[in-house]
Amino acid sequence: MEYNTRRPKLVIPEYGRHIQKMVDHAISIKDKEERNKAALSIINVMGQLNPHLRDVADFKHKLWDHLFVISDFKLDVGSPYDLPTRESVSVKAESLNYPDKKFKYKHYGKTIQEIIKKAIAYPEGDEKKALTIMIANHMKKSYLTWNKGSVEDEKITNDLKVLSDGLLALEDGQVLADTKGILINTKRKKRTNNNNNQKQRPYNKRKQLGRQ
Repeated sequence: MEYNTRRPKLVIPEYGRHIQKMVDHAISIKDKEERNKAALSIINVMGQLNPHLRDVADFKHKLWDHLFVISDFKLDVGSPYDLPTRESVSVKAESLNYPDKKFKYKHYGKTIQEIIKKAIAYPEGDEKKALTIMIANHMKKSYLTWNKGSVEDEKITNDLKVLSDGLLALEDGQVLADTKGILINTKRKKRTNNNNNQKQRPYNKRKQLGRQ
């Protein structure tokens, strides 16, 4: 019995060992016209094995590139596209620069800080006041979600001042959403999500049994 661990390593495992063997056989064909026919047949089979690639731009081009990669660039056939090189395939993508900004009060999230910047740019008026109270209520909800307890409105107000560099502040006498109400709504949403998940499970089970 032949184990996979003793077989040659597959260049692109997604295509399977049979495609690898077909490519190896095509390389060994001495007549170039026959090699071309074999290559076209392999391309057709590769396309059938990966129908999801049909939605990808340059579907055929990608298959031909994969064919040459699988052959370790040893397959000498006529391709309708420019032949890939070992260097072009092995080029590593440039690493992305991740933001190195340090955010104050991470429990409020990055998005709220972006919203605060937008709110600061608003002209003074009722719209800016409404946006400021909305931001403060969202901050209170985020605080309670992460800290699972209670919080004084004064704490949220002070944090808003810090995050906005003192440019956003609630008016005297403004009251934030009730803590108890926020916690009840959060629990209700979790309960609803759990119920929806439980309703979907029997359907998924039937679906899996049907496949078997």
